Amino acid sequence: MANKQTLGRGLDALIPKDIDVTILDEDKNRVQKLLINEVLPNPDQPRRQHDQTAHKELASSIKQHGVLQPIIVVKQGGQYRIVAGERRWRAAKDAGLTEIPAIVRSLEELEQVELALIENIQRVDLSPLEQALAVYKLQHQFNLELEKIADKLGKAPSTVSNLARLLQLPDAARQALSEGRISEGHARAVLALREWPNKQTELLESILNNNWTVRQAEQYVVATKKGAAKAEASSHTASDNALTKRLSQKTGQLVKIKHTAHGGQLIIHFANDDELQKITKILGV
Repeated sequence: MANKQTLGRGLDALIPKDIDVTILDEDKNRVQKLLINEVLPNPDQPRRQHDQTAHKELASSIKQHGVLQPIIVVKQGGQYRIVAGERRWRAAKDAGLTEIPAIVRSLEELEQVELALIENIQRVDLSPLEQALAVYKLQHQFNLELEKIADKLGKAPSTVSNLARLLQLPDAARQALSEGRISEGHARAVLALREWPNKQTELLESILNNNWTVRQAEQYVVATKKGAAKAEASSHTASDNALTKRLSQKTGQLVKIKHTAHGGQLIIHFANDDELQKITKILGV
């Protein structure tokens, strides 16, 4: 199981750039220099568009420092097909390098690693973040699209997509999720506010400090997306606030406000028909 302290660091510490660095640690002696013209891109690479600015920056860095992280390839005849590291390979070519460090794997080895990752995702004792990291590796080490990963796992594509998105959580939320202080449902609610980082922080604090349920977190998200300020958003989810207190004083009954994705409900509790008639009189019905 992954070290929880690692999961609490920044995103770069959690996600390898192109490959699983722990696998590289086991293969340091297998790194070799390949002629760059003998290396071919993966025809099944899902990424078709490349950020030209980032590409030029990487090429400039490689020209100055070389390729610091080996690419992973499989041998095909007298050439090699890239499994991971195509960005580094393209940048190295543009930087004028004639060789590139690489780890040559067999198809059998790759199948074993892929199978191990799939089995890991299906383990019941694996945390959501660890499952998400395994999905990331399948995407970026083996160039698998989420639909193919879902098919291999026997899960709905939406389930796998939601799992992969957990790696986009802010550091504090990832830490809370890895430590079990929030649930995956809470985490998805925090993710829904990616456009409002400050609101993500507020929501996480409310979940942790006020023991908010997933439903309350979702209601906060709905209220925030409607443009509610922090105080107003909090009132939407609280069962006891200034507005409900005033309504309770007015009616003499317990009052709750429940917001949903399409409006909400004003709930006035009563114990019998006499209390109901009293409420209707107060409301002028």
